[in-house]
Amino acid sequence: MRAELSGGRTAGRDTADDLARGLGVLSLALGSAELAAPSAVARLAGVRTGGPTVQAVTSLYGARELVQGAGILSGRGTARWVWSRVVGDVLDVGTLAVGAARRGAAPARLGWSLAALAGVTAADVMTARGLSRRSGAAASGVRAVAAITVNRPRAEVYRHWRDLEHLPEFMAHLRPVSTDGSGSSHREAAGPAGSTIRGDAEIVEDRENEIISWRSVKDADVQNTGSVRFLQAAGGRGTEVVVELRYRPPGGRVGAVVAKLLGEEPNQQLRDDLRHSKQVLEIGEVVRSEGSPAGQSTRRQLAQRPAQPVA
Repeated sequence: MRAELSGGRTAGRDTADDLARGLGVLSLALGSAELAAPSAVARLAGVRTGGPTVQAVTSLYGARELVQGAGILSGRGTARWVWSRVVGDVLDVGTLAVGAARRGAAPARLGWSLAALAGVTAADVMTARGLSRRSGAAASGVRAVAAITVNRPRAEVYRHWRDLEHLPEFMAHLRPVSTDGSGSSHREAAGPAGSTIRGDAEIVEDRENEIISWRSVKDADVQNTGSVRFLQAAGGRGTEVVVELRYRPPGGRVGAVVAKLLGEEPNQQLRDDLRHSKQVLEIGEVVRSEGSPAGQSTRRQLAQRPAQPVA
């Protein structure tokens, strides 16, 4: 596996992530206000008179906002949660118009409220589209999964993977990783046919001893997302490491086929790198021979001979 796992925390996220986080905070704030003072919120929006119905509807919408805000900030299924806000925006406009017509309206406040809703709806739609495009791009790529059991505690295995600058010790294609004070990282990796792949990545989920998830930034040569999970192995046999990778190969599907023929296909790399990681953790070094010092490669296997220690 190449530098796809060499991502680090970054000080800034892309525009869609920043907007999504802001919308999540807005949902929590608005939902709290609607639950705490439903009549006051209704009057502020332009509905002159309250009542049990207005209070109940406003409180219900407040609960909806809280759920949506929590969903967005959880970082799971963010695009779906933001799209649910778009649906809620349409519902808010319709409800506000009906409520104002039935119970009287303060024209100035109603106008400001509708203008604010229009602006928020535009932000919701733009954010949802950006997140959906990115998710769709990752989902449409190639998927690779591999797993291995390491006879070491989960905490030790997690630290081994989380130390970004040490990843090249067991990732044959990865060149030295550079990091800065903010936690972001830049890496280069050997690609198919002697090419070089460059790009940055960021960690989007990091739960100690459980999971590390990452994604590439938009300027990376190869767009990719993935995760490493650390599970308790059955029978007290240490830690099961499960790696999942999705990427968009250069040249599309044709490029993926060519890479596989050249022995540079991610499923092969995943298996090799997991085996190397296990060797480093259990015996302190990667066991290699002169025949395949950098792991399996079709070009090297074409000229086989008895294995010898690396010079």
